[in-house]
Amino acid sequence: MDYALAVLVGLFIALGVYLLLSRSIIRMLLGVTIFGNGVNLLIFTAGRLTREVAPIVPGGLDHPAGPIANPLPQALILTAIVIGFAMFSFLLVLAYRAYQGLDADNTDTMRLAEPEDAPRPPLSY
Repeated sequence: MDYALAVLVGLFIALGVYLLLSRSIIRMLLGVTIFGNGVNLLIFTAGRLTREVAPIVPGGLDHPAGPIANPLPQALILTAIVIGFAMFSFLLVLAYRAYQGLDADNTDTMRLAEPEDAPRPPLSY
């Protein structure tokens, strides 16, 4: 199972990087989301996939009676999911407003700050 998840993490990260290198804003947005999901899955896999009991110490004991699940990767992933969704929502609105203002989805045609006929910067000072 760990090998299958390692392959899945690799596919998610590779697909995310491939989409991030695109010139389309929507593909870049999907690339950020897929890359984030790949990293979340990597953290989840690093936390060992076992079916152990919840990390609750019963009354009267100083330490758990048997093996317990590691709650830290689960807490990190829950936080990362919330942050990832907020980032996706923000980038989606930003991409929509950029499309409305510039009437373009391709980053090569979004040259508002650097027009094509602008003078070139000096080569030396």
